[in-house]
Order: sequence, then structure tokens, then C-alpha cells
Amino acid sequence: MSVAERVPTTQYLTYRLGEETFALDIGKVREVRDFTGVMKVPRTPAYMRGVINLRGSVVPVADLRLKFGMPQTENTKDTCVIITEVTVDGETLVLGALADSVQEVLDLDAGHIEPAPKIGAKLRTDFIKGMGKHGDRFIIILDIDRVFSADEIALAEESAPTARTVWEAGLAKAAA
Repeated sequence: MSVAERVPTTQYLTYRLGEETFALDIGKVREVRDFTGVMKVPRTPAYMRGVINLRGSVVPVADLRLKFGMPQTENTKDTCVIITEVTVDGETLVLGALADSVQEVLDLDAGHIEPAPKIGAKLRTDFIKGMGKHGDRFIIILDIDRVFSADEIALAEESAPTARTVWEAGLAKAAA
């Protein structure tokens, strides 16, 4: 096979939400962290579980189970936060995504990825990049830049400064 005939391969981080396996392009993933809890920010949607302190930066954390209409993620020994970079309308935001567990990094070539299913005109599936085939199972490949709307990203960005102020006030009080 010549270089021109090779099918491009992309690496994906796979993770579980309930019984389903999802994947993110590894290029959008900064790191995976254990879930140790979040600080809730008032007046945010239920799927925005709160914020975490990531080496001095306030990072919003979304519960993807809630975002997709599933029951809330439970805190187990396998629960983790996938730190991602989300780009909407040219703006990039670091966002944590709760997952039940992280599985592995897979190499999938374009020949093993089918287009997102068409489920009808009223159901939004544009956030699904495709359906990966790995062995006898399907993997839902998400386009993390399309999971959240521009308004939702703006809300997450707005919650970070508020949370930072509350966080710093709490640290100052604890130090006193």
C-alpha cells in the first residue's frame, strides 16, 4: 500500500457513561483526573456540577450523563474528570467532563467510523462525530465542540470568576 492509499488513523480516549462507550478525539483531551468533588456554583444548570481547582485555575465541570438525559454520575472509585478543550465561536474553554470510568486510548481509522445516525428532523445529533466500530461493539464518538451551545459555554465561563471569588474567600477565612 502506498502512502497515498493509507487510511488516516485518529486516536480516541474511550470512556463509559452508564452502559454506553463514548470517545473523544485525544487532541481535545488535556488530562484525566480522579473525581474528588466539585464546588457547586449557584444558579447554573443541573448538568453543570460545579468547578474544580486545577493547579490554580478554576475549571467548570459538566456531568455528561445529565447533559444527555441520563441519571446523575455517581461518585465511585472509577469516576473521573476528563479535562478537555472546548472551542465554540472561536473561543476555547477548558472544561471538565465527568465520566463513570475511562477505558483506553484507541486508534480508529476512517474505515471503522460510520456517520452519526439520522434519528429524525427534531432530534439533534450534530454533536456526534460518528459511530466507531471496535471489535463487535460500537463507540459513540463525540464532537466536544458541539456538545455544548455557545450560550452554555458562556454560562460556564461566567461561573468561573464567581466561583474563584467564593473559593478565595473561603481560603482566606480558613487561613485566618
